[in-house]
Amino acid sequence: MLIKSANFIISNTEVAKCPKESIPEYAFIGRSNVGKSSLINMLTQRKSLAKTSGRPGKTQLINHFKINENWFLVDLPGYGYAKVSKKDKKTFQKYITNYFVQREQLVCSFVLVDIRHNPQKIDMEFMQWLGENQIPFCIIFTKADKLKPKAIEKNVNAYLKELTTSIWEEAPQHFITSSSKNIGRDQVLEFISAINNDFYQHRKKTF
Repeated sequence: MLIKSANFIISNTEVAKCPKESIPEYAFIGRSNVGKSSLINMLTQRKSLAKTSGRPGKTQLINHFKINENWFLVDLPGYGYAKVSKKDKKTFQKYITNYFVQREQLVCSFVLVDIRHNPQKIDMEFMQWLGENQIPFCIIFTKADKLKPKAIEKNVNAYLKELTTSIWEEAPQHFITSSSKNIGRDQVLEFISAINNDFYQHRKKTF
């Protein structure tokens, strides 16, 4: 997929205020400091489309970006150890939950996981919640440039084994990425492109 345009549309905390257009939507979410903003900028090849920060938890709104005028990329607040109050965390949880449950345009979510770490309880619980609510998702392993190939394979296999042991018979589709090395960009965008093609072909047949 060639990214011809990538434009910020709106930020908010209410699903009702999200864009009304009936076009495919892809949400990106993960623990704070997982490299979400850097990944989004790498995918779109825009250096500052999503704001990066050394301070975990900077993204605190539902951020919609319109890509190629025919699909939305949604940057969601990170979860985990963001330096915000307990009250704010509950607020985030509420509108993130509302987004996933209520947003009809959402066709797939990407859960970002730092490839350097063992499976984290908070990630596993969130993916289980997505599964229980029948919300399609894939896993994106980030920061692959920090490990050697054998370590990458070992860590990914360990993660997928944990998933298939504790949650599913078959692990969700996954991608291995590095924002600094541009690894995995084509694979993620090809996946999105395939879903978009199916979506628009189905819509042509419907109308």
